[in-house]
Amino acid sequence: MSGPIRSVVIVGGGTAGWMTASALARMARAGVQITLVESEAIGTVGVGEATIPPIRTFNAMLGIDENDFLAHTQGSMKLGIEFVDWNAAGHRYLHPFGEYGFDIEAVKFHQVWRRLHAAGRAGVLDDYSLCALAARLNRYAAPDGNPASPLSRLVQAYHFDASLYACYLRGYAEARGVVRREGRITQVVLRGADGFIEAVTLEDGTRIEGELFVDCSGFRGLLIEEALHTGYEEWTHWLPCDRALAVPTVSASPLAPYTRATARTAGWQWRIPLQHRTGNGHVYSSAHVSDDEAAATLLANLDGEPLGDPRQLRFTAGRRKLAWNRNCVAIGLSGGFLEPLESTSIHLIQAGISRLLALFPDQGWGAAERDSYNDFTRVQYEQVRDFVILHYKANGRDEPLWRQVREMAVPESLTRRIALFRNRGRVFRRDDELFAETSWIAVMLGQGITPAGWDPLADALDMDQLAAMLERIRSTFHRAAEAMPDHAAYLARHCPARGTA
Repeated sequence: MSGPIRSVVIVGGGTAGWMTASALARMARAGVQITLVESEAIGTVGVGEATIPPIRTFNAMLGIDENDFLAHTQGSMKLGIEFVDWNAAGHRYLHPFGEYGFDIEAVKFHQVWRRLHAAGRAGVLDDYSLCALAARLNRYAAPDGNPASPLSRLVQAYHFDASLYACYLRGYAEARGVVRREGRITQVVLRGADGFIEAVTLEDGTRIEGELFVDCSGFRGLLIEEALHTGYEEWTHWLPCDRALAVPTVSASPLAPYTRATARTAGWQWRIPLQHRTGNGHVYSSAHVSDDEAAATLLANLDGEPLGDPRQLRFTAGRRKLAWNRNCVAIGLSGGFLEPLESTSIHLIQAGISRLLALFPDQGWGAAERDSYNDFTRVQYEQVRDFVILHYKANGRDEPLWRQVREMAVPESLTRRIALFRNRGRVFRRDDELFAETSWIAVMLGQGITPAGWDPLADALDMDQLAAMLERIRSTFHRAAEAMPDHAAYLARHCPARGTA
């Protein structure tokens, strides 16, 4: 049977569920009924979220005003991620958003910078990134769409309270026709003929039927795994951290416009500054440190007074073998998990939603759409996986966990990238890859992978002219960053927190 899909059931709320509902709400105009089932008795994983720039595309697609969204989610700006102690005690570097400098006569900027820096005629690479400079000064100003303005080089993402974001999107989705059903699911009913999901049954006996089901039930994978037995591909041999402790603290000053990731003995600690509090957590390997020791490490390294006891999360790095199985699509933690080192969790939700919209099926359930969805999902998870592994592989610490991950064999795809960069600083990527060239450069150099040379094309350019050009870029970006308002002052003026959504 073919024909348009008329009913979609989303199982699970939280960030993944309500992002999916909000995006699919636009299909209500085409006569599609969107139902979201969640239980207030089941908590969500969200502990405060850091994002990457594509979140702006998602919010823009929904027509959400940036200031209104930040005010309702206690949000702040994010210009990059600072990594502390990953190579040695006291060492730190920034992975900024945006680009470094400008390419010069078709030669990549970082290649020109490498030549001049080696000759002592250029500053550190962050001197040529507006995002890096503003982050170090705790400054922020709205980007300028005029390419002639230095502020056109500013690229931002956000920190926000994930539970408030879900609440904000719930209001958005329900206003556009999404129906929320409260209740705990006790049974998933499969069709005998083909094993497709026919309905879910709530504990009060209510039966909710659908044609397409979206599993946003978190690590449990209520539909994709418990009902459909899809299988899971583990990546713990590359990413051995399997637990996290999260605790909020009172807000710290200054309000930094960047996330911080600090390496610890058997893992790393995050710091995410929001307007009303700071989110903190410790991601660690239970094979290398006890839960009590991990909690003690976290609590001993907070910047402010804790607002509660640490809450533990357990996880297994990897991905579901099929993100789309029969008439079920897994989005969010039900589809896979990569630790939040590069703030990709919400983006993977967003990317899954975008693919679903682009490949939305009819009742004919063609294999082409399903197979394309699964292939794109697999490739993206593997690309993000490799980028996260890079931080572990190229480390300079001497504890057992860090020696283990430094000495481990990594995926061939990452081995090739490291070798290519180590030779002449070259980065090649697919057009649809998530992480830009700037990201690979920042982390490679920051983790201590220093190229042996640079692109020979850089040698063909006049050294004095290059030095003058780089100095103009450096001074222009420094002046622009110094002229920006304080980050906290910007938020107070444009999007002060309004409490709960």
